[in-house]
Order: sequence, then structure tokens, then C-alpha cells
Amino acid sequence: MSAPRPGRRVRGSQTGRPIMAALDVLGRRWALRVLWELRSTFRALAEACESISPAVLNTRLRELRDAQLIERVDEGYALTNNGRQLGDALAPLDAWSKRWARSFGQPASVSDSAAVKRRSRR
Repeated sequence: MSAPRPGRRVRGSQTGRPIMAALDVLGRRWALRVLWELRSTFRALAEACESISPAVLNTRLRELRDAQLIERVDEGYALTNNGRQLGDALAPLDAWSKRWARSFGQPASVSDSAAVKRRSRR
């Protein structure tokens, strides 16, 4: 299956509207995690994404390259201008999710979680 692109039919939409294509590519299993954890090498990505299979990681990387969100660089992968702009667009959602987590009394980040665990051991 090729990566979703604006102007083409995508899952759940016959129109090819850009937002529907974007939601399709980002809604694929592991796609957002791969973007969020983007490191320079395949191995670092696989470690950051924990239980992702190499086959799925390769598929997502290919789809994200086809969607022009990442590119191959010397020894790994990097965000394209489109990928960086997507990160900027997702930053408010990340900020909201941290506020939301705090409203449940949960740490807003992994580093906050580690600090909570250290404090509870004392």
C-alpha cells in the first residue's frame, strides 16, 4: 500500500482532502511514534519504539518518506521541512496532553514520572 497523499483516495475518504490524507498517514500504527522518536539510525528508532517489529518499522519509514515527512541522511533519518512543520503543529497538542495528564494527577512527562517514583521511594 502506498503512502496517503493529498488528492488521492484514502482510508475513510473518497475526496482526497489534505486533512484526510494527513490523518490517514498519521493514524497508521506506529507512524506518530516513529516521528516522535525519530533518531538518526534504524537501530536507535527500533530501540525507542520498543516492541515495533523491523518489518513494520521499515514500512512506516517508507510511508513517512513517501509522505515527505522524513528523509534518508548519511547514517539514518531526519525530518524534512514538512516533518518539522508537523512537529510545530503537534506542539500545542503535546502541551494540552500534559495539562490533561496533570488534571488526573499524573506526571506530564517521563522525566516527571521518574521524579515521582524517586520521591515515593524516600
